Amino acid sequence: MVTVTGFSAVGAAYAEHSDSARGRLRHDLVERRLRAELPASPVRVLDVGCGTGEMTIRLAAAGHHVTGVDPDPLMLAVTAGRLAALPGLRDRVELVEAGVEGLSFGREGFDAVCCHGVLMYLDAPGAALARLAEQVAPGGLLSVLAKNRRAIGVREALTGDCRSAHRLIASGADRSPGNLGLETRGDTPEALDELAAGHGLTPLTWQGVRIFHDHLDDTWAPGRAAYEAALDLEWAASWRSPYRDLGHLVHTLARRPDRNRG
Repeated sequence: MVTVTGFSAVGAAYAEHSDSARGRLRHDLVERRLRAELPASPVRVLDVGCGTGEMTIRLAAAGHHVTGVDPDPLMLAVTAGRLAALPGLRDRVELVEAGVEGLSFGREGFDAVCCHGVLMYLDAPGAALARLAEQVAPGGLLSVLAKNRRAIGVREALTGDCRSAHRLIASGADRSPGNLGLETRGDTPEALDELAAGHGLTPLTWQGVRIFHDHLDDTWAPGRAAYEAALDLEWAASWRSPYRDLGHLVHTLARRPDRNRG
């Protein structure tokens, strides 16, 4: 499991992006799907690569018990600081310093395992998917958000950088500069579904994330009504090809069969 590049150096930039309307669009789309798939009653969630705690906090606010894992102590410190201002959530969240390769929770211990925005920083997804899948309990969910290999070059084309777009598209590149300026690697949803199925999980319908708004920068600041319209448009398109195939990110989900049913 080889890391493409260091991430802690851009932690502040990630936090700033996450707070922008464009960053929030990603989180809102992913959270909407997770809420649709998770039960209303509290469950155990593992959030691997939790970063500054955005999804950890959102899922805890929904009533779930969340273990947030990240290899960067600075990221975890930011998450801890955010939780300190939310005393009602403290008892529902545990923070652990570890990477995907360092997960040590035993097998099948979580009702949901989330890994969002991590695989793109690894040289290949196979070993990480294996470690994540073994944490999923019977009946539980695996949620993976990855860079869409199929859409590499689209952002460059839409921002007018035709030279870079042509190079990426014509060469069939599997990586390109990411949102934070680091080169990141893409995966196809079919490949991620195949990996999940190989570890005993049943793939669910995947979605494309940030299809029509990915080429905008973080200065995009729509009013509330305009943002809600953008969110609804992205959600509607995220399920449908060919639109979803052009999303900068792909959200794949898979469920472990419940041995106690059927």
